[in-house]
Amino acid sequence: MTAAGRPQRDGLSIGAVLAQLRGDFPDVTISKIRFLESEGLVQPGRTRSGYRQFAPADVERLRFVLSAQRDHYLPLKVIKEQLDAADRGAGEHEATGPRLPRKLVSLSSRSGDGFDGLPLAGDFAPGREVRLTQEELLAEAGIDERTLGELEQYGLVRPGAAGFYDPDAVLVARTVRAMTEFGIEPRHLRAFRASADREVGLLEQIVTPVSRHRDTDAKARADEMVRELAALSVTLHTLLVKAGIRGVTGG
Repeated sequence: MTAAGRPQRDGLSIGAVLAQLRGDFPDVTISKIRFLESEGLVQPGRTRSGYRQFAPADVERLRFVLSAQRDHYLPLKVIKEQLDAADRGAGEHEATGPRLPRKLVSLSSRSGDGFDGLPLAGDFAPGREVRLTQEELLAEAGIDERTLGELEQYGLVRPGAAGFYDPDAVLVARTVRAMTEFGIEPRHLRAFRASADREVGLLEQIVTPVSRHRDTDAKARADEMVRELAALSVTLHTLLVKAGIRGVTGG
């Protein structure tokens, strides 16, 4: 019998699903799984007593959703559209259940786009505590102390209170290093820092009231809202830059 008081053969309890997912997704919680269910990303069965029953296919759907969020920052709406499309395709060809889309190809593995070898945020999975010394940051990012000093001067890289750096600092430093090959210097990028700070301030105004609710799922909803808004913000920024570039090049 499971902790929920029902036979294991009837399906996995939400606690059992959490235990299966925790190895690959350390930050997943029961509240997170419930939230994804409320958004229609997974639809477990129910016992007569109302307990959730997750089939193996449900667990695979959750893995796909969590991977798409963590590694590619896809909004839940986009992920749901992919799963719905896969479900429709499976319904036409097989009656055994939905077929998940093929795993997304990491953008960092593409060649010919001018960014070969540059990491994406997904290269450092959330939930891992990583602290880097200055020497480790310099080695990982391939920059010297003078460049790091400029990155810190213009607010592009910020060490923590204890003087250590997080993995995102490596990503920022590598990206700036790639941009310097086109003649762009760190001082030219102050506008990026200012723009990012304004976006963070806007997100805080929207998310903070949600996180202050007293119900148990408030933090999960706030976390998901941040992910969604961050993904949409990145998409909007990219589209605006692309539109502007077309105007410059006449494309």
